[in-house]
Amino acid sequence: MTLRESGARIARLGGVVTAVALLGVAAVYLRALKYTPVEATQGAAQKIFYIHVPAAWAGLMAFVVTGLLSILYLWLKDRRIDLAAAASAEVGVAFSFVILTTGPIWGKPIWGTWWTWDARLTSTLFLFLLFVGYIVLRGVLTDPGMRGRFSAVIGIMGMILVPFIHLTVYMFRTLHPAPIVLKPSRPSLPDDMLTTLMMSVAVFSVLYVGFLMLRYALGLLHEAHEEELADAS
Repeated sequence: MTLRESGARIARLGGVVTAVALLGVAAVYLRALKYTPVEATQGAAQKIFYIHVPAAWAGLMAFVVTGLLSILYLWLKDRRIDLAAAASAEVGVAFSFVILTTGPIWGKPIWGTWWTWDARLTSTLFLFLLFVGYIVLRGVLTDPGMRGRFSAVIGIMGMILVPFIHLTVYMFRTLHPAPIVLKPSRPSLPDDMLTTLMMSVAVFSVLYVGFLMLRYALGLLHEAHEEELADAS
């Protein structure tokens, strides 16, 4: 199967996965708004939690996948692995943008400020900017081998930062609340809220897969086009 055929096939499947995931996001948020209890202290503002936290999960997962694929690329030197790592990084940047916009919207009525330079928020912003730099670097470098190697190093650095972001609320004094699900003890959420959150995490995970497939397919199609131009010349 040629690169163009592979790209077209993955794009079609990715489109289906993405459409299903978007319907799932709509359904879950309908549940969050209408059928999930209002949090006693934060009120209706807390409802953004069901977008903010799943987006954080999907974004950080995307960066971990980029780091793992980057390690694999440095070992195997397979161009398709580099394309997959780059696709995951771009999807992670998109989800990180959601994190960094929904967070202040949620934080303003609760904390009384749009932004505070605490460890969790600052390290998340740094990770976002690191991967923006990753994308810019890939656009500047024209040599595929050099682009793949340099990108892989940044991707691995970003992956290493992910567990640090999770631990910041334990390591530093911060306004950001401690984890209420990913912690050694039982999740600190009523069952109705926990169910809605887990459903949202699941559909955002599927949405990540759909976006990844679409972006990877675009990369394959671009590679196919470049090869066709090279053969024609």
